[in-house]
Amino acid sequence: MKPITSAEFRSMFRPGSRAWHLELRDTYHVEDEDVPFDLWLRGIPDDFAWRKDWLSFMSEVTSAGTQVQRLRIVTEPLSDYMRWAMALDPGNIEAGEEVRYVPRAQVAERPLPAEDCWLFDDHLLVLSLFKPDGRGAGYAVEDDPEQLTLYRATRDDLWPRAVPYTEYRPATT
Repeated sequence: MKPITSAEFRSMFRPGSRAWHLELRDTYHVEDEDVPFDLWLRGIPDDFAWRKDWLSFMSEVTSAGTQVQRLRIVTEPLSDYMRWAMALDPGNIEAGEEVRYVPRAQVAERPLPAEDCWLFDDHLLVLSLFKPDGRGAGYAVEDDPEQLTLYRATRDDLWPRAVPYTEYRPATT
């Protein structure tokens, strides 16, 4: 595994490519999200200025022809964090991302990878790294062929079965 910078990560979004993002956690503790998440929990409106950089980048790369797909494996009922993430999804979709959900119970029989990832086309696997407390720790290119095969198989199996954001209705009990 080779750590990469955020700039190196962003350079992997190329016109005509497919960038598939797998999210496996029900809760994240990303520092940039602490305040906005707390505001949402308290019912206080957010101006979303903290999302502008990412959403502008997504608009840029999707307009240039990159297909960006985000798959969330979620436990139902949804955690507060995932309910918040769903509230943010329209911004991602407007920026050009395709967002889908799979309830964890529906894939319990399937061995899932251990880490979140970005899979670029069929050949480049980038893991999203996290510290033990859930804080983001950057990205790393994973060059293990077995890991690439596992993540590619996960994508190929789950993406077609996943429910698009506009159709997903999470179970509440």
